[in-house]
Amino acid sequence: MKANMGSADRVIRLILGVIIAVLYFATDYLSGTIGIVLLVLGAIFIFTSLVSFCPLYLPLGLSTRKK
Repeated sequence: MKANMGSADRVIRLILGVIIAVLYFATDYLSGTIGIVLLVLGAIFIFTSLVSFCPLYLPLGLSTRKK
């Protein structure tokens, strides 16, 4: 896995993942099936930001990382 995410992309994904997790666990804004789907999406955002690799960028040939 070659890193393909820039620092701004990583920070945005991390913030979105944390916001989704807080909304799911601390409030009643997210619940039910939609809440679980968004929670999984938030976990994916957090994981991809920590490893600096987005699998969806690979087939599209995208990279937000500076060369």
